[in-house]
Amino acid sequence: MQVKIYSLRGTQYEGDAVSINAMTEAGEITVLDHHRPLVTILKPCDLRVEEKDGTKKIIPALGGFLEVGENNEVTVLID
Repeated sequence: MQVKIYSLRGTQYEGDAVSINAMTEAGEITVLDHHRPLVTILKPCDLRVEEKDGTKKIIPALGGFLEVGENNEVTVLID
């Protein structure tokens, strides 16, 4: 899936990923390839992105929004 993470400081991450893990208002979620469409509010957390080659990226977020689109794309807007 294509993951894009943006903040006011610019693009924090863009790339192909196997999963993204985040803390939402409803609890912790893991978004996998071909997840159903979703829009949720993020709580302060470390976003954990796992790339196809096994590399793991950690991106701190003070809050924000996460959207999973129908086209297997995840867009995250963070503080």
